[in-house]
Amino acid sequence: MEAEMKAIVFDAIGSPRDVLYLHDVPMPRIGDGEVLVRMVSASVNPGDFLFIQNLYPEPKKPHFPHQIAGNHGAGIIDAVGANVALKPGTLVAFSHYNSWAEYAAVPAEWLIPLPADYPLERAGQMVNPITAWDLLADSRVQPGQWLAVTAGYSSVSTMVMQFAKRRGINVIALMRRSHDRLDLKRLGATATLDLSDLKVGIREAVMDMTGGAGLNGIIDNVGGPASGELIRTLAMGGQMVINGGMSSERFELHNFDVLLSGVEIRANIYRYFFSPPVEADRPVLREIVDIFGQPDFHISVGGIHPLAQFELAVANSLDRADLGKQIFRMQPGP
Repeated sequence: MEAEMKAIVFDAIGSPRDVLYLHDVPMPRIGDGEVLVRMVSASVNPGDFLFIQNLYPEPKKPHFPHQIAGNHGAGIIDAVGANVALKPGTLVAFSHYNSWAEYAAVPAEWLIPLPADYPLERAGQMVNPITAWDLLADSRVQPGQWLAVTAGYSSVSTMVMQFAKRRGINVIALMRRSHDRLDLKRLGATATLDLSDLKVGIREAVMDMTGGAGLNGIIDNVGGPASGELIRTLAMGGQMVINGGMSSERFELHNFDVLLSGVEIRANIYRYFFSPPVEADRPVLREIVDIFGQPDFHISVGGIHPLAQFELAVANSLDRADLGKQIFRMQPGP
């Protein structure tokens, strides 16, 4: 009889609230160049929901029946195929497919080896610090200059702030409504802007906070009218990096809003969305892994769940992002 495992799967395109279910599926088989990973943790991310709704471009498309959800996670190498240098027992993180399951078959080239004692709630979300690191670099903001970050309480945004603080970059964190569960200034925000309590326009508030200097960069996870106001606050040569679209609203610009300030608007595509890590990435990955693993680097974990609690993990991710990152814990670690 073929061995089976538990996995969160879906058979149709739709809202993750409606189409996901827990199911017994066959254990994955590995071929040459692949490893069998015994999953220990996996994060729940907005991008996972885009995959479930079939909004990603090729080749990131679901295949039915029983498409396993989840694109990011960590686990212990249980077995290796031919031509694999990594050894069984190694803790690894990856961004690929099928992470919301007890086991995953992953091409070895996609794996990021981690120290054996790496905190599992961090190992399962390596996509977030890598994204935050790249967003900060893409913003091109220099020490002493000003960066605005929307969705200030989100996991990626809080990581951007902490990386920015290490580099002496001033950060304005924007949020729809402030709360006292997380002190963003302690994490590195120079100032915060509560959009529910604005007494003046966004541009006026930002210019006041920056002493008239304006913004040198924006990392935008939301969109909507506030994004247009922020763009009009960019100093000459500033840049907006779009990383998400939490708002269903649009923003409007005139050509002169961009042309007369030499502004650039660009998208951030996760560096391992289309292709795996390469050897030249290893030094920066080691640096990110080291910083992210330090106890004083804050991560906000809103819940650690077994696979059977996927409905709660999904609901918290969609409705209560302020709680922090939702994590699946499949099995004990090493």
